[in-house]
Amino acid sequence: MHHVMRTLLLAAALLGPGIALAQADAAAVKPAAAAAADLPKADENNAQRAKSQPGNNAPFWRAVRESGNHAGVSNLPGAEKGVLIQPFVEYPGSRYTNAGEAWRQVRNQWIIPYGGALLLIVTLALALFYWRKGPLGGHVADTGRVVERFTPFERSAHWSNAIAFSILAISGIVMAFGKFFLLPVIGGTLFGWLTYALKTAHNFAGPVFAVSLVIVIVTFVRDNLPKASDLTWLAKGGGMLGEQEVPSHRFNAGEKLIFWSGVFVCGLVSVGSGLVLDKLVPGLAYLRTDMQVAHMIHAVSAVLMLVLFIGHIYMGTIGTRGAFQGMRTGYVDEAWAKEHHELWLDDIRAGKIPAQRSTPPGATVAAPQT
Repeated sequence: MHHVMRTLLLAAALLGPGIALAQADAAAVKPAAAAAADLPKADENNAQRAKSQPGNNAPFWRAVRESGNHAGVSNLPGAEKGVLIQPFVEYPGSRYTNAGEAWRQVRNQWIIPYGGALLLIVTLALALFYWRKGPLGGHVADTGRVVERFTPFERSAHWSNAIAFSILAISGIVMAFGKFFLLPVIGGTLFGWLTYALKTAHNFAGPVFAVSLVIVIVTFVRDNLPKASDLTWLAKGGGMLGEQEVPSHRFNAGEKLIFWSGVFVCGLVSVGSGLVLDKLVPGLAYLRTDMQVAHMIHAVSAVLMLVLFIGHIYMGTIGTRGAFQGMRTGYVDEAWAKEHHELWLDDIRAGKIPAQRSTPPGATVAAPQT
């Protein structure tokens, strides 16, 4: 009996430290395994992350950031209802960033400052030219004989387009640049109401401008086709720096340049991009990227068109004596026609063009003398 007890005590003494060590190792392994199980995984969704690492919503914000590439799930209506942040792009003039920020950079760092500077430079240049040169023409005394320069239909098309353009130009300038020169003067409340009213007028005048623009193009395209005499006019700068103008047909080369670049190209581009912004073009998804690109195109083409039309308005009003009278009444004196558009008057005298193309009540037009 004593021998058995002695054997058991000896075994306990030898195995005790090993058992204690095994128990300690097991205790150490268990927290480590539990900790490994609690580490967040890269492919977890937000519900799983709430269990593995409560308070860490990284999967949710990662999905927000990548929603431009992989749309999320939303119950809201719309073509981009699952896209909270647009994908990264690099618009001309912007850094590589998300599309919304890239559009903002193009607008605020390029279109607004450089567009505004261009408008100011052209306006100041024309004011300086008028100050130094004054209005052109008036060197030949009127004869009392008039020729019809514009028919009632042509004048109606022109004035419809001009009035719509004026509304668009004024509202566009205020919406784009008003916060720099108008907001500090009239205050935020009045400026907000004014821009809202002008934006509404802009939207209504746009379709009128679009329709009248097409009518203007069709009406005047024939007389704006290039001719050999236009090269001479351009080579001599239209005679604007001299005392005598260069002979031209019904429209000179400068007017033709404004027609093709300002009316045809910039006008149609502005109308097309404006119709997209108004969501009037069928078949488009009207994603945010579509609207951003359309806005940039619309703004650039509108500024260029405005610059060209400022020159056109100047020459048609105070820049040339008698020009506004021709568009207002439709008739110009033979002296005016000879001084500014001599080749056109020669065609009338040769019978190639009738001196009067319409028959308004009470109008008496004498045949041009040869």
